[in-house]
Amino acid sequence: MKHECKTIIVSDVHLGTKGSKAKELVRFLKQYRCKNLILNGDIIDGWQLRKSGKWKRKHTRFFTKILKMIEEDGTKITYLRGNHDDFLDQVLPFTVGNLKICRDTIYESNGKKYYIVHGDVFDSVTSQFKWIAKLGDIGYTFLLWLNRQYNYRRLKKGLPYFSLSQKIKGKVKQAVKYIDDFETQLAAMARYKDCDGIICGHIHQPAMKMIDGIHYMNSGDWVESMTALIEDKNGEWDLVYYSESDQKEKQQAEKEDNTIDLKDYFEKENEASGLKVKNA
Repeated sequence: MKHECKTIIVSDVHLGTKGSKAKELVRFLKQYRCKNLILNGDIIDGWQLRKSGKWKRKHTRFFTKILKMIEEDGTKITYLRGNHDDFLDQVLPFTVGNLKICRDTIYESNGKKYYIVHGDVFDSVTSQFKWIAKLGDIGYTFLLWLNRQYNYRRLKKGLPYFSLSQKIKGKVKQAVKYIDDFETQLAAMARYKDCDGIICGHIHQPAMKMIDGIHYMNSGDWVESMTALIEDKNGEWDLVYYSESDQKEKQQAEKEDNTIDLKDYFEKENEASGLKVKNA
């Protein structure tokens, strides 16, 4: 049974990298039927693919799922360009059928206007000094590698996924200040655009908050936090976290429901036929 909703927003999937949770994202999308799917930048990681990234089957399956959503549900797909998929600059703007590719968009929800943009344009390091940003990307790649090693050991111990990289970033004062400044700049841009709110990605920091009267929302990412923004039919927004452990428990419960205990089965059959079986 799929959940019905109006809009789903995801960002920072970074297809083409080892850290991409493409498989989990496909599982997540299979749970929903939506009118609009907004891919808010850094869906494909062109930076990594040009260096050492690898395109895997699970990355292709993500786009297969997107096409099925268009074909089966009539979902409208809006792909907003991010800094890691800046190769899209060569085709912007582009529209074919239910697919639109652009830099930003204004979305109306429940009588309010939201400015939707990836967010890198407000990052002076990324937009003006790309070589510095790519140097920082190397350090971030290492942090994600460390995160995978850490969670591999947690998995062997039966422990749930934990974002070590998010924890480290949260402890670094410069990172916290950068996030605060970023959010403030985005809120100011929404006001400049005469919008009631702003929806972004880029910094891999999921959030829903009010900043100086502006509704700020960040869809997070599918590398660390595995989060999405979902708008229901009434125009209410929720920040949803995907939990792989919860999914495994659900699948196991469904499997158990469909599993017949042979001992119980034969006892019921014997009772129905009026037979009594003594223990040997």
